[in-house]
Amino acid sequence: MPALPATAAAPADTAAVTAEPVPPPQVRLRRELAVQPVRLAAALFLAVAATAAALALPLLVRRIVGDFSAHRSLTPGLLLMAAAALAGAGAQALSGFQLARIGEGMTYRLRTAVMAHALRLPLPVVRARGTGELAARVTSDAQLLGQVVEVAMQLPLAALSVLATLGVMLWIDWVLTAVTVGALALLIVLVLLITRRMRANVTGQQEAVGQVAQRFTANLDALTTIKAYRAEPLADRVLAGDAEKLHAVSLTGARLGALVPAVLTLGNQFAMIAVILTGGARLAAGGLQVAAFAAFLLYLLQTVPSVNTLATGFGRLQAGLAARDRCNELLALPPEADPDDAARPVPAPSPDAPAVVFRTVSFTHAGAQRAALNAASFSVPRTGLTAVVGPSGAGKSTALALVGRFLRPGEGSVTVLGHDVGAWPLGALRGRMAYVDQAFTLLEASARDNLQLGRAGAAPDHELARALATVGLTEDVERLPHGLDTVLGREFDLSGGQRQRMALARALLTEADIVLLDEPTSQLDGLNELRFREVVDRLARRSAVVVVAHRLSTVRHADHVIMMSRGAVVDAADHATLLARCAPYRELVTSQLGPPGS
Repeated sequence: MPALPATAAAPADTAAVTAEPVPPPQVRLRRELAVQPVRLAAALFLAVAATAAALALPLLVRRIVGDFSAHRSLTPGLLLMAAAALAGAGAQALSGFQLARIGEGMTYRLRTAVMAHALRLPLPVVRARGTGELAARVTSDAQLLGQVVEVAMQLPLAALSVLATLGVMLWIDWVLTAVTVGALALLIVLVLLITRRMRANVTGQQEAVGQVAQRFTANLDALTTIKAYRAEPLADRVLAGDAEKLHAVSLTGARLGALVPAVLTLGNQFAMIAVILTGGARLAAGGLQVAAFAAFLLYLLQTVPSVNTLATGFGRLQAGLAARDRCNELLALPPEADPDDAARPVPAPSPDAPAVVFRTVSFTHAGAQRAALNAASFSVPRTGLTAVVGPSGAGKSTALALVGRFLRPGEGSVTVLGHDVGAWPLGALRGRMAYVDQAFTLLEASARDNLQLGRAGAAPDHELARALATVGLTEDVERLPHGLDTVLGREFDLSGGQRQRMALARALLTEADIVLLDEPTSQLDGLNELRFREVVDRLARRSAVVVVAHRLSTVRHADHVIMMSRGAVVDAADHATLLARCAPYRELVTSQLGPPGS
């Protein structure tokens, strides 16, 4: 997987170490089956033992029939037959359990690998794929693939059983065996034609499932808006359309699935009729004994389940291989960190360099007609409060995303603490930053864990208490059922304003050199906005605080203000200077606060 090119040449002392491209992780069934060789060998031995016991039963029946005809005791034969049957059943059950453990282990490894890889994909890739589509890979796809382990063992064993049974049948009577092989060959050809189409159908079903899950998840996230605007009928129609596509694909799969047992039944009946007619003729001609014919019929009946296993197993195998291909397609997507990221040295921050510098940076979102940033250039001082303002769509949030390397610039360069963002290992770069997004996102984890995101070590309780007190959250957290150890989300969640203050407390607890705040005051009342300013002032004394905001009342006291419009930097200075010389800034201030001096 080739490394993405850096946006600008890195300084010589921090140049990336050349590394061989790292191949993407892939799901390989042979490798997965070899993870637990002892258990796999035990399952194989037990399955072979069960097959051997099953093969012995018709021969024992033949012996019992002979003993009965010769008026000998039936007890030894019956005891041997019962022992073989019980041993075969026990071996089959134990083999199935071992295979199930191997399959569940593979499903677990696949799910953890896919989830870990998805969390490390670039944000634009995740958004383009959709959460529902990604969730389908770790749920239904992983389940389908886990079943392949059992099928992978069943198919060769079923084939071995069929071949061994045919060998014994050939020893009993070659004419009846030839009739049986002809019927089975026709049956296998028909089943293979059906299963070839099933693989493509399974892929279509899984894609449709992902689309339904994605749309339904998005509607649940927007449920308040849907209810407020009585948009349930609209949401119903859209979801029903996705469900209809899934329904159509699933019906095709159902038709294909229904054909398999029908073809199997027809083939088995055809084989049985052909063997009975041929055997009857040979019995009448004296070419076949009754005991041998009875044993042959038992072997034929015993072959039917193995043939059915082969036929249905091929269908399940096609479904599993389709799921494997979908998982491998996801795992082949390159992560946002460069392949040589781990080997790249961590640069030392330049003591005299600004915190952030943009040099003629341009960026266009995928599918957009207009650039979000167009040759934007500005710098952020090492400490103090920098406000980035401008009308909606000016590129403010995009600029923040480029600083955190959530996005890569199309042109130009972004430097952080004196070094190009491409020269930093991704973890080291983000370890220098604290980020509060527009949604004030909290993880579905305890309040304690949410407060300590980004820290190298756990913070003592008195530090957590001080941070909560600073943002006015002490009483809110104390009211939670388990205090700091309450898991947030679902049943116990915080309001928008509380989540916002929790995110600010988290930023206070970091030792970040750069604090990025995206629309931080949108849900704060007057009292909490004053608290916010106190928090920002405290952070600005030791770090570079970059605030993106529409409410200019929170940034008038900023040390540095960057005015943006339509992806370009119009001007940059302090508030008073911009009021005096920058007409777009004056218009923005006037539109929100009234004329200057009013």
